[in-house]
Amino acid sequence: MDSSDKYSLLEFLLFPPTRLNESRLKTSLRGKTVLITGASFGIGECLAHKLAECDAHLILVARTAEKLEQMKIEIEAKGGKVSVYPTDLTQPESVQALLTELRRLPGGIDIIVSNAGRSIRRPIMESLDRFHDFTRTMAINYFGPVQLLLALIPILKKNQGQIINVSAVNVLLVPAPFWAAYQASKTAFDQWFRCVAPEINALGVRTSSIYLPLVRTRMIAPTAEYKNMPAMAPPHAARKICQSIYTGKKFYAPWWLIFGQLSSVIFRRPWESLMPHFLKKKTAPPNENNQPLEK
Repeated sequence: MDSSDKYSLLEFLLFPPTRLNESRLKTSLRGKTVLITGASFGIGECLAHKLAECDAHLILVARTAEKLEQMKIEIEAKGGKVSVYPTDLTQPESVQALLTELRRLPGGIDIIVSNAGRSIRRPIMESLDRFHDFTRTMAINYFGPVQLLLALIPILKKNQGQIINVSAVNVLLVPAPFWAAYQASKTAFDQWFRCVAPEINALGVRTSSIYLPLVRTRMIAPTAEYKNMPAMAPPHAARKICQSIYTGKKFYAPWWLIFGQLSSVIFRRPWESLMPHFLKKKTAPPNENNQPLEK
């Protein structure tokens, strides 16, 4: 376990240690180009620093230009090769400008880690005049990655590459109140990716979906209820992504997800019947992170 993974006993049981085969990882990445979105903080930042130890060219994409430049200095100091592209994935013209630059890369792209995301938690009655909450979460969690992949799939086909979607267990469980904007947008991309995966696989491009539990990043910080909840450490999540690079496994989810899915089916009707009564007694305060966040 990474020294930064400071887990309680419960977290240790929920998120067992992930051990990497460093040799296989480095062999898999030798001479490859890896694009990471949402690279400036959290999971993306941890992943970038981990891959800096490999002989790969890292393409780091995020909105925060200053942080990307800082990471570039740090990674190059480790001997890594890195290029940074400050990009707002919610803006189609910004994505198009990024694609123009990526098409100029001599060897193209070999691996894409779609990690950027935004989270918003707000009751629906406090969202009636906030349609932009839904458009902006769809922009970063769905439309942005779709625009990026549509343009890069031909390059990935040529390189026989891989796409890794960093998703969340929420999309596979019963929907929760207050998270309509976030869960709808994350589910939209998850469904899109699962629909096109067989077609992409037929082209020789590998696909992997990483369904992460709650991860202790700045994205969850504004939600008070999450403060004392079990959460995976970002370096641990990064190691899961690394594993998918050299194993090529199509699917990762916590061992306990199956029980959550069974409960979502068995107790769906009681949940939907009882939840309105519970919500009448307890009104949750709005809680939103107002900046685009990288997991």
